[in-house]
Amino acid sequence: MPGHVEGVAVSRVRVDGRDAADRIIGIVRSVPQFEGVRGILLDGVAVGGFNIIDLAALSRTLGLPVVAVTRRVPDFERIRAALRKYFPKDFRRRWSLLRAHNLFRVPTAGEPILATAVGCRRAEAIALVRRTTTRGYWPEPLRLAHAVAHAVGKPID
Repeated sequence: MPGHVEGVAVSRVRVDGRDAADRIIGIVRSVPQFEGVRGILLDGVAVGGFNIIDLAALSRTLGLPVVAVTRRVPDFERIRAALRKYFPKDFRRRWSLLRAHNLFRVPTAGEPILATAVGCRRAEAIALVRRTTTRGYWPEPLRLAHAVAHAVGKPID
């Protein structure tokens, strides 16, 4: 991993939509700086509320490993109840995407985090997280993505 940012791209997803994987694929395929991408690192498997990313489709389509990390164990019972209530017609699809891949612990210099991976082995996913974590326990690309999202999402005064 280079010690500097090579490029930044921004996209939007539909709140509670079904377009997250397609948007990520579009970013990776359209921005020249991403030609050398060797893996996709995500903060969780859902964006924009319950727009759940199809990790397997993302990995298969791009031919890249995909690793999603989270700081704590999700409250799956509450999530399941919310999906049943708000997406009764699409519950099964969303729930199966959410639970398709098991979480595993990633030891870090600080708090351990959890991850799931598609297109690579657990050891490779852990190595990716460790390589991209410059200090603390959270991967630097995800910290930077949060900063960019916060800046882009601010309303103009």
